Amino acid sequence: MVLTRKKDRVDALASTSTEGMSLAASAFRRLRRSPVFLTGAVITALFVLIALFSPLLAPHDPATQIPELIKQTVRARNQFAPPQGSYLLGGDQLGRDLFSRLLVGSQQTLLVGVLATLIGLTGGLILGTLAGATAGWVDTTVMRFVDVLLSIPNLLLAVTISALFLQANQFTVIVAVAIVQIPVFARLLRGTMLAQRASDHVLAARALGVKRSGIVFRHMLPNSLGPVFVQATIVLATSIIDAAGLSFLGLGNPNDDSPEWGQMLSNAQQYITSGHADLAFWPACAIVVVALGFTLMGESARDALDPKNRR
Repeated sequence: MVLTRKKDRVDALASTSTEGMSLAASAFRRLRRSPVFLTGAVITALFVLIALFSPLLAPHDPATQIPELIKQTVRARNQFAPPQGSYLLGGDQLGRDLFSRLLVGSQQTLLVGVLATLIGLTGGLILGTLAGATAGWVDTTVMRFVDVLLSIPNLLLAVTISALFLQANQFTVIVAVAIVQIPVFARLLRGTMLAQRASDHVLAARALGVKRSGIVFRHMLPNSLGPVFVQATIVLATSIIDAAGLSFLGLGNPNDDSPEWGQMLSNAQQYITSGHADLAFWPACAIVVVALGFTLMGESARDALDPKNRR
């Protein structure tokens, strides 16, 4: 009788149909319950929304000098207009609304960060695919070039590239930051493609006589993009910090009528010692919080997609 009950229990377990779960579905289920990921996602979503609608949200024109704020700045020695009424953060050294400039500056920061990441991702995909899909001298040449770029600190390389242009502007910042990010994506994609090269489905495709191009673009590359896209989220935070650093050093857009957070930091540094640290505090705080949001979201997604963390 005991054996009969055990047999019935085994048959019941065997007959129970359980659907398998893909790695992406399993990762998404863990991310929904991750407070770290949710915190980063909320910060990122707020930043993107504010950046997209900043011209509508800004109460004043960020480039216009407001007579009321100018009078207060002139009347009070070494004191700028304090927060008041519709001027939530007061005025800057030229009598412009600081809160409006902070909102509109988020749009420029997002634009530079996204475009630089996309260009760097595109270049990294090209080099990584070329190195991962081939072997021999092509792979060696590409990776030695990538190693040279990786051996130079990011900000130093970005400054060097920006200095090559005759005139500093927003385009030079985007190009400089994008070139810095290319080797990061290239090395990551090459490593994942090398792991895919020895997988069973690739070996089966070769045994069936599938062409190399078909194996690369239909089997190896699609299965290697997951970690690269997750890395792009983390790199976006780095791009924002690097772009702000270049603007702070005076290698960004010289026209402060189109504010950008790094540019605002650069303009505020001469007033920090005179008691106006708030001019630098707000853009610096915004850069730190936004970079933290992208980093939290990217790190959580990378951990969730790691097969070793599946339960």
